[in-house]
Amino acid sequence: MEIGSVIAVSVSKEKGTKKVNVEEAEFTKEFGIVGDAHAGKWHRQVSLLAIESINKIKQKLPDIVPGNFAENITTEGINLVLLGIGKKIKLGEDVLLEITQIGKECHARCEIFRLVGDCVMPKEGVFAKVLKGGKVKAGSKIEVIVT
Repeated sequence: MEIGSVIAVSVSKEKGTKKVNVEEAEFTKEFGIVGDAHAGKWHRQVSLLAIESINKIKQKLPDIVPGNFAENITTEGINLVLLGIGKKIKLGEDVLLEITQIGKECHARCEIFRLVGDCVMPKEGVFAKVLKGGKVKAGSKIEVIVT
């Protein structure tokens, strides 16, 4: 079983903006994170990006922090891109997510792309829907569910 951890939990009131790190977030089944602009009845309720991916850009932009790529959950120790569509992961004690999309099309080049000439979210970010709600905070364990 692959195990990692949550480095940061981040939310934003509007789409297309950097997210702000919060101490804890509440996940609602089939909706997403309470108070986050991307929550709703669709397949991209929660976004995840590995700190290992962020660190690739950090070499060129040292001030970059979790949430700057508009990801909700910054992970460590899990190769998100290799999980595959339909894979389930557990965050903390209760939250269960199902991976619904890997990467995304970047329609308008983000600020990071303009500054560095690259962005990791379109290639290495993953998206999920919430199968079971609960609360998650930085330091929570992440488990890949083996089925």
